[in-house]
Amino acid sequence: MKKQFLITLTLLILLGCKTDEKRMYSEEDIHIIPKPEMVKINSGVFEFNEDTKFFISNDIQDESIRVLKDKFKTAVGWDLKTTEEQPKNNYITFTIDENSKPEAYELKVDNNRIEIIANSSVGFSYAIQTIRQLLPPEIESKAKLENRTWEIPNVEIKDTPRFKWRGLMLDISRHFFDKEYIKEVIDGLAMHKMNVLHLHLVDDQGWRIEIKKYPKLTEIGAWRVDQEDLHWNARLPVKSEDKGTYGGFLTQEELRELVKYAQSRNVEVIPEIEMPAHISSAIAAYPHLSCFENPIGVPSGGVWPITDIYCAGKESTFTFLEDVLVEVMEIFPSKYIHIGGDEATKTNWEKCQHCQKRITEEGLQNEEELQSYFVKRMEKFINSHGKKLVGWDEILEGGLAPDATVMSWRGVKGGLEAAAQGHDVVMTPGTHCYFDHYQGPQNEEPLAIGGYTPLSKVYQFDPVVDSMTAEEAGHVLGGQANLWSEYIFTEEHSQYMIYPRLAALSEAVWSSKDLKNWDDFSSRITSMFQRYEYLGINYAKSSYLIRPEVETDLEKKSVSLTLQSEYTNADIRYVLDNSSLDNTPIKYEQPIVLTKTTIVKASIFKENKPIGKVFQDTIVFHKGVASNVVYTIPYSDRYTGTGKSTLVNTLRGTKNFQDGQWQAWLKDDMEVIIDLEKEDTINQVIVGSMEHQGPGIYFPVVIEVFTGIDGKDFKKVGEVKRSYAANSTIELKDFKINFEKHVARFIKVKIANLKENPRGGDTWLFIDEILID
Repeated sequence: MKKQFLITLTLLILLGCKTDEKRMYSEEDIHIIPKPEMVKINSGVFEFNEDTKFFISNDIQDESIRVLKDKFKTAVGWDLKTTEEQPKNNYITFTIDENSKPEAYELKVDNNRIEIIANSSVGFSYAIQTIRQLLPPEIESKAKLENRTWEIPNVEIKDTPRFKWRGLMLDISRHFFDKEYIKEVIDGLAMHKMNVLHLHLVDDQGWRIEIKKYPKLTEIGAWRVDQEDLHWNARLPVKSEDKGTYGGFLTQEELRELVKYAQSRNVEVIPEIEMPAHISSAIAAYPHLSCFENPIGVPSGGVWPITDIYCAGKESTFTFLEDVLVEVMEIFPSKYIHIGGDEATKTNWEKCQHCQKRITEEGLQNEEELQSYFVKRMEKFINSHGKKLVGWDEILEGGLAPDATVMSWRGVKGGLEAAAQGHDVVMTPGTHCYFDHYQGPQNEEPLAIGGYTPLSKVYQFDPVVDSMTAEEAGHVLGGQANLWSEYIFTEEHSQYMIYPRLAALSEAVWSSKDLKNWDDFSSRITSMFQRYEYLGINYAKSSYLIRPEVETDLEKKSVSLTLQSEYTNADIRYVLDNSSLDNTPIKYEQPIVLTKTTIVKASIFKENKPIGKVFQDTIVFHKGVASNVVYTIPYSDRYTGTGKSTLVNTLRGTKNFQDGQWQAWLKDDMEVIIDLEKEDTINQVIVGSMEHQGPGIYFPVVIEVFTGIDGKDFKKVGEVKRSYAANSTIELKDFKINFEKHVARFIKVKIANLKENPRGGDTWLFIDEILID
């Protein structure tokens, strides 16, 4: 009994001595994206519990707290209350500062309370998003979690955005996305303090907005013949009578719901109604809108050049567009209406009697000025309804409308020109802001339109060009990303292309220029990755991919392999052949030199564990390496590879046909003779090829192999045949020709080009290596 008493007393003493230790926070623990203007960390923490209250005084503040209340309810099970009576402690309070900038906020956190200072619901909401990111990533969980501490450090934060336009364009025309997914995109924008959703509602391949006065726009224009099994640019022409079954549209009620949803999250939805081009879907519905009124079908895929455009000479065209815009403006309260204006091929205007009459009557010089007339006329109508016109930088051609805003996509030139003329500009250059581009090595990525815009390049984006004067820079409203959807079939793929590049863009358009630091951002983005995981967002991990570079020394018959990453001083480790990355991998410090066939596996490591997808490649040394190659049929001067050694240098091409490793033949067959320089025993030839049917690259239809001793007399030893097959992807394939083992010195390879493109036009044959063993 006495022994039991002593044990109990000891436990009580130990428990009594236990202190409630609080975590000490440092600057490295603050992972807010976009980076705030000022952060000061004080000692102590504010800990949320089920009794934490929101002290509010109006409905605006009540709406601002919604996201945080929802997070705690879902992830923790707490239904945090609001009160109009100030608690003594454990609460969040809101202070209105009418002198504060429109989107600015201050955040003051101590042990007892959190104070948010702003002049409107926008600032209050951004402060709530910052609190969300101060909380552990687990707050994003969609399932209830137990035994967690929900605390944030005592901080003082002052923050305001650098630019007023921070946007994302979502193309729902090329592939349709419904209301619920668009809501998810809006949530993502709000989370990153982005404030514009530019909805691309109209294009050649689909009209996605209900217009009650013109029902055929959605009855006909919203649907196309389903050719989703073919590459976008390899889809066949359709006729006006062909029935469309692929597509969809948003009703006016659905769009009003989306606008209201976005408003509650401080996101402005800006509609884009394309004109005068990218409107085959409208002409398919109402042929009289075109110059020659020829019936057409809604295209199933790529259209180039874009010649079916609105007739600028007919008054009925402008009546139609004004009617459409009246309904559009009744749905969207946005300050801006986007009218597109890009990529109009004016060959029909040149031949159209109506357009030529308009040019004469208006005293215009040419068709470029006719487009300017078109845009200026639409701007006058839009302005009369209290709105502003914004269009792609082609609206500069022929003279810019008086009050138009230019969205500069073909680099920054259009933005520079417009700002110099005193016009407002939104910068969205394809080099940094096109999210339909690849974001990692093409072989490791889902199909995209092309280009290369990795996370780090998006982060480098600055809407203000160094050469701008202060006055010109003042016309830069901000920037946005564009996600064109030709190659985006699913919501999961769309998310993959948006995230995490949206995080990099958010910091590029929110944070002060002197705060931007890629290494610092790299350390913070990992926390955002965790949040994406909990939110179920299919984000791209492309920034973790190894980016290899290979060089061949033909004299030494060796290969030098360099392993790189987007991250500065990344911990890259590798193994060779059958070794495992789990067992003592080698730290990469210098190029790996190889002289024989070798398997290389590598990954970035974090906390001694590989992260992201493991890089694996086999560098193959074959008997033909560094041999002399004679080209009986010359390759195209547009795709020359590395020269005459391309086919025997061990370097393999990627899915990027412009990577410099491919040789190509246009329409022509291919024929080469490889001299091994000595007789050797061989029994196999492998030919590496690519198929990318969009730009007209097709696999060979026949490969024949001949061998000989003297370079004059050859004997056919094998062949493979492959018939054409539709292919919507980019595919790399090694064609293997096996034959009886025998002695030879010269190998002749003849490859037949498809020649007849199913869609019309010429065909390409691409070859990267001929392996001989």
